[in-house]
Amino acid sequence: MKRLKHAKKQYDDIEIPSELQSVVEKSIQEARRKQKKNAPFKQWGIGVAAASSLFIASVNVSPALAQSLSTVPVLDSIVQVVTIQEINVEEEYYNANLKTPNVTGLENKELEQMLNEKYITENEALYESFQQEMKEMKEAGGGHVGVASTYEIVTDTDNILSISRYNVNTVGSSSTTMRTDTIDKKNEILITLPSLFKDDSYIEAISTYLKDEMAKQMANDSDKTYWIDDKEEIGFEFEAIRPDQTFSITKDHKLTISFDKYEVAPGYMGVVTFEIPTEVIKSHLISDYYIK
Repeated sequence: MKRLKHAKKQYDDIEIPSELQSVVEKSIQEARRKQKKNAPFKQWGIGVAAASSLFIASVNVSPALAQSLSTVPVLDSIVQVVTIQEINVEEEYYNANLKTPNVTGLENKELEQMLNEKYITENEALYESFQQEMKEMKEAGGGHVGVASTYEIVTDTDNILSISRYNVNTVGSSSTTMRTDTIDKKNEILITLPSLFKDDSYIEAISTYLKDEMAKQMANDSDKTYWIDDKEEIGFEFEAIRPDQTFSITKDHKLTISFDKYEVAPGYMGVVTFEIPTEVIKSHLISDYYIK
């Protein structure tokens, strides 16, 4: 208990920069304004959204706060991910298999609830879309519709938990999307890609490296194809990552960047992931706390 109180005092003593205070106050006011406009049954959801926006903003807006987290003493906790729900539909031409993850063990219940609500909402939307497409197919005389979602713990160390969720939709051809949440288990915060860097200059640094790496891989392996320098031929080419591009942190503290199927390469390449050498982004990082 003494350890807990000591840790809490040190956390509370962190000086919150003025710009962060402004964001927090603005978020609270915005959440209250929306609560007045929406029906009562939606208020809990708004509370979760407001809490999560405050939570993410606290790291994204303030490099000073993100830096200071590395000095906060940490508490041991057991954070686990389990399957809370699995939906199976097995018909001749219609198939669904949806697994919903559930995070447990975080002291920060707002973060835990925000993540778990998001996972439930994602799979509810997938199932509703599947049902609608199945109904339309049957009314049209038949066809094949499939949807699958699963998850994978890609990193689980004393400090980092990365959960990747994969969604596969099959209607004619198939598409695959991957989204990853990376959690600082000890400081109990959700890490976003921008929160790792001083400013948005990381986008150009990572994108430049990726284009060079894609070119090297294609030169060394004829089976690999990435859409670079293909604008005239196919009307699209990879230019830059999104600010919130899917990412993860490996057990060796390396940053990885991932792309959905068809995002930067033909479908046969599937979801593609690149490990970014730390020297490429070192000067852009806020600190070496997460990425080394």
